[in-house]
Amino acid sequence: MTLTITARRRARLAVGVTAGAALALALPLAASAHVHVTPEEVAANGSTRIDFSFSHGCDGSPTTALVVDIPAEAQGATPVIDGAWTITTEAGENGIPTRVTYTAVAPIPDAYAASAGMNVIFPGSAEGESFAFPVTQQCEAGEAAWVQVAEDGQDPDDLEYPAPVVVVGAAAADAHGGHSESGHSSAGTSDAADAEATAAAAADPLPLWLSAGALVLAAAALVLAITRRRA
Repeated sequence: MTLTITARRRARLAVGVTAGAALALALPLAASAHVHVTPEEVAANGSTRIDFSFSHGCDGSPTTALVVDIPAEAQGATPVIDGAWTITTEAGENGIPTRVTYTAVAPIPDAYAASAGMNVIFPGSAEGESFAFPVTQQCEAGEAAWVQVAEDGQDPDDLEYPAPVVVVGAAAADAHGGHSESGHSSAGTSDAADAEATAAAAADPLPLWLSAGALVLAAAALVLAITRRRA
């Protein structure tokens, strides 16, 4: 009788560990199911490339397009050509794009990562302010409007469909609009590439959490198998 009760307790413990691991995995995955922007800070008076990245569709449906609205305060928005997208723009009276649409050359399956980029310029008067880039993710079935902006005192993490937001930092130090004479950031091509790669990895933790979750679930299954064998 004692052995049977002990075995049952061990089995319940193993099930609890498995359920806890599944929950721990699900929460970060839910948090990553957004459209992210990297970097999240750009220099005033300088041209900075930003990328909008995602690793999900619309409730499992493949992504067909990203429609990005440009803040009115931006002095420039230049889409970056990428073989994965065809690009169209809508411009205001001043010729500055107000909306950029990236249409996928081929639908991007759910759970596949992709990104679309543009170079943006904000004036020095915008230093210290933050600006939302509302994004509508269009899919073969349905769409997801990532357009919500946190109000004063509201936690952005509480938003179900948060819009990507960038903060305008200090003005570029050089006299070429944030670029060196070679056309690259004055911080250096290598440093910029490293920073962009780090930011992209942080924005999309999906592969890391999937790997960690698989290890946890495998360990829980092993515990359950050993418990059943002893019972």
